[in-house]
Amino acid sequence: MKEHVPLSRYTTLGTGGPARWLGEPETVDDLVGLLAWARSEGHLVVPVGLGSNLLVADEGFPGLALKLSGELAAAGAEDGTLAAGGGAPLAVCLHRARAAGLGGFEFACAIPGTVGGAVWMNAGAYGSDVASVLGRALVATADGAEWRSPEELGLRYRRSGLRLGEIVARAEFRLTPRPVEEIRAAVAEMQAQRKAAQPTNRRTFGSVFKNPEHELTAGRMLEACGLRGHAIGGARISPKHANFIENDGDARSADAVALIAEARRRALETFGIRLEPEVQIVGELEIPPLP
Repeated sequence: MKEHVPLSRYTTLGTGGPARWLGEPETVDDLVGLLAWARSEGHLVVPVGLGSNLLVADEGFPGLALKLSGELAAAGAEDGTLAAGGGAPLAVCLHRARAAGLGGFEFACAIPGTVGGAVWMNAGAYGSDVASVLGRALVATADGAEWRSPEELGLRYRRSGLRLGEIVARAEFRLTPRPVEEIRAAVAEMQAQRKAAQPTNRRTFGSVFKNPEHELTAGRMLEACGLRGHAIGGARISPKHANFIENDGDARSADAVALIAEARRRALETFGIRLEPEVQIVGELEIPPLP
């Protein structure tokens, strides 16, 4: 446990104030113990993973931030199953699956996060998602840990039924045999597409909005609203892809929130669509509601 740790060090956007506490549990028992302590002290809990998909208030987070480590960040693959801790980076998981000749996890090459975060939001890319390959997940709470099926997790488009205080400690993915060279080729193609379309060399928190039920994606919609390159403070909507916000050097989380609010306003005004943010807000930070 550490106190007053700047979360800007742990987020991909590079903004946000300090967490009152930062815990790094290495086992399921460690994790359950920390969750029980947080509940007894009345602290909110947030997992930080690799810091993508997080927007932390500039004033910080007054609760317990968790970064899973040790066995909770390990991964291995055999007999058609990829088993990983909630803190395992998806890139490591893909490497383990590829080495074992197991396919079905290639889409994860486009997602810069951890297993826990991917399960929490049913992350996906290139026509596939976690729900399509997840066997079960071990969910830890202050009262213990239990395995849940995809149905029990309530996985749907970019969300799940998991609630605050429930942390994905482990997950098992059911994959299928595939030649290693085919996996390499599929991953290379996806990565090339991602590099061509997204600002992969800039500090962002990933996609800002979920794609709406509309002929245009969120990015195309915001591009049509003239928002590419639009800046507020030190943050700007990416000139390369309008569904990303970049830290242009000295951004604050408040700048990013102001851009999110402006993008939602323009999308509603132009298309009549209420875009739903994909990013998780941490701390006393609020996106202004639409009228």
